[in-house]
Amino acid sequence: MNICLELAMKGRGKTSPNPLVGCVVLDKDGEIISTGYHSKCGENHAERDALLKLEKGQAKGGILYVNLEPCSHYGKTPPCTDLIIEHGLKTVVIGMRDPNPKVDGVSKLRAAGIEVIEGVMVDECRKLNEVFIVNQSERRTFVAIKTATTLDGKIATSNGSSKWITSELARNEVKIIREKYDAILTSSVTVNSDNPTMLHAKKVILDRNLSTDLAAKFYQHGEIFVFYDEKLTPKSDKNNVTFIKCPLKDGGLDIEFILKELYNRGVMSVLVESGGRLNGAFLAYTDKIYNFIAPKIVGDNKAKSSFDYRDVFDISEAEVFELSEVVKFLPDILLILHRK
Repeated sequence: MNICLELAMKGRGKTSPNPLVGCVVLDKDGEIISTGYHSKCGENHAERDALLKLEKGQAKGGILYVNLEPCSHYGKTPPCTDLIIEHGLKTVVIGMRDPNPKVDGVSKLRAAGIEVIEGVMVDECRKLNEVFIVNQSERRTFVAIKTATTLDGKIATSNGSSKWITSELARNEVKIIREKYDAILTSSVTVNSDNPTMLHAKKVILDRNLSTDLAAKFYQHGEIFVFYDEKLTPKSDKNNVTFIKCPLKDGGLDIEFILKELYNRGVMSVLVESGGRLNGAFLAYTDKIYNFIAPKIVGDNKAKSSFDYRDVFDISEAEVFELSEVVKFLPDILLILHRK
């Protein structure tokens, strides 16, 4: 199953809205005879990728390992269960059930006389496909926030100086994290003040007052969605930019509307990279936080914080997340947290 997970990760950033899946096939003597993975949405699923490399009868009586329950329905490709049955596998070992209600591969395989073993490394399998699980079970976009702060939680000085808080090693990891998400999201304040490039295939900007310049670096690459106050009218157009009218709520753009609109447009996951106010606005909808921390202290309460969006007078009102992982990118560390 470890090999399945390693294979599955090769598809990161390319399979959405499909899950990350890897497959290993053993012959009747327990020798690995084929491997496969889902490389891109629309391409063969992992089981099909592995089995089509084999001659007929080569896998008969063997074992197939896969981190996600094989599909049993027609989509862009035929059901993987049919091919597994056709190849005469004796046993199928799966990491986790598919949260897609259309899938019931386990029942179909068992009905065909194939032994199915479930729940192998299930926690690791669920972690790998956390985005897909949320998409299927809750029908919404998975939301993550990335911050880079000092020890005292500051992302910039009071006058906006922030380059650089974290090391080059940590910043390179951010590029890897971005690749895992369908889109990255930021604010007009960030674009206007920092003029970032933020290279990505899809980008989202919340620009309530249409204050950003389409000549900015942010707009030069990728497919871009601009959410703005529905009462306004965009003054210009650009081929790679889609302007989306957005209602206001609590004095700002309606976050629930934005996330629903992104989901309907096929954006299954989004990484928020912005300032304290927008981070705070998205916090109630956030599934995961990447918090890079540098061994530095600003020591100025006027400096900008990673989350700065409300007044709190009782510590019991604090948002609570669960620490999932700590990774060193010396001299910095990365805390990965999930909502409890």
